[in-house]
This record gives sequence, C-alpha cells and structure tokens, in this order.
Amino acid sequence: MDLLHSLPTLGAILGTFLLAGLVKGVIGLGLPTIAMGLLGTLMPPAEAAALLVLPSLVTNFWQFMGGPALPPLLRRLGPMLAAVALGTLAGVWAGLLPGRGGATVGLGAALLAYAAFGLLPLRLPAVPPRAEPWAGPLIGLLTGLVTAATGVFVLPAVPYLHALGLERDRLVQALGLSFTVSTLALAAGLATGGGFGGNALGGSVLALMPALAGMALGGWLRGRVAATTFRRCFFGGLLLLGAHLVWQGVGA
Repeated sequence: MDLLHSLPTLGAILGTFLLAGLVKGVIGLGLPTIAMGLLGTLMPPAEAAALLVLPSLVTNFWQFMGGPALPPLLRRLGPMLAAVALGTLAGVWAGLLPGRGGATVGLGAALLAYAAFGLLPLRLPAVPPRAEPWAGPLIGLLTGLVTAATGVFVLPAVPYLHALGLERDRLVQALGLSFTVSTLALAAGLATGGGFGGNALGGSVLALMPALAGMALGGWLRGRVAATTFRRCFFGGLLLLGAHLVWQGVGA
C-alpha cells in the first residue's frame, strides 16, 4: 500500500481522518466508524483497518485519560475489555477481515445497524449489576468479533455501555477505554498476520495528524452546534454510507 503513488487517494485519506476526528471531537465517538466507512470505498477493509490503528489509539487514549479516576472503571469493565481483546484477536487470526466483498458487506451492515440504533428510539434495557459478570464478557466477545470482521468498534459495546447507566463523563471515559482495547487488539492481530508492516505503519502515522486536528476542531465546535442536530446528520450519513458499502460489496 504505497499511499504516495496516488495524490488523490492520499488527499481522500487525509480528508477522511480530518472529518472522522472532527466527529469524535464533537460527540466522543465515530472516528473508526467514519474512517472505515469512507476508506472502505477506496481500499480493502484490512488495509483501511491498518491505517486506523494509530489515529484511533492516540485519540482514544486522550479521551479516557481525561476522565475521572480509572481504577473503579477498570474493575467494573475489566471482564468485558478482556473479552473484547480475545474476540478481536481470535477473529483477526481466523481471517474475518480478508479483503473486499464479504468484508465490505459486513462493514456496511455494521454501519446500517449502528445508524438505526442512533436514529430510532432504540435503547437496551438497563443492565442490573447482578447481570454484569456474564453480560460484560458476552458483549465484549461479540464486539471483538465484529471489530475483527469490520474494523468498527462500536457494536454491541456502545449500546451496552449506555445501558450501564454511567454518568456522562464516565460514559465518555468508558467508550475511550473500550475503543483503546479494541485498537490494540486489532493492531496486534494485524501485526502477527503481516498486515501492519512498514507501509501500513507509515500511513497510520500520516493519518494521525489530520485526526488530531479534526478532534481539536470538534472540541471547539462541541459548544457551538446543537448535539441533537449533529447526531441526526451523523447517523443519517452513516445510513447512506452503510447502504452504499453493502451495495458495493454485493457487486464485488
């Protein structure tokens, strides 16, 4: 993957990460979803996932380290996070993210499901504390497998974390923590399979700068744009993008 061979492709990649970082800066998530969705129209999902590693890792580390004290949250979410890592590694090693076609359909389907969750009044029932010891690992394992198959970290972890009833700062921190574990596991899986070599690492470093710039801009915009309006536009765009990727994958 030599990004410098095609300046239009390079420009599209940098613009994608600028947009994805902006979205994350405004609403606290969306960088992998936007990046994988748009890059999935330019390259195989496995290559897009490799580009995503450093921008996702750095922005999510920034997100969870800026929240309240970590130890109580780590104790509560530890089993889920361990299962996320296990499921992601198992899925990558099993070859769930092989290239175009089926992987593109899977990514499109994940985006459609996530958009539907955001646009419709759908919420999981509150998870009682007694259910967390088994529900957390189950959700983590499923999230890891979806991550391995699509490069998107949000399902079903995001709805589950919402259902835990965490207050806003804790929720944003929990999302950043979950996404960080997913990113590290995805990077480890890709590296052991040869999918995160020198070219991919260089591209990921290049993508980091626009992602950070977009996140800073998004933080500035957060207090100036109505959150509900932005979320509707965001999820509406994901709905169209997911439909396009499913159509593209079916025709591949």
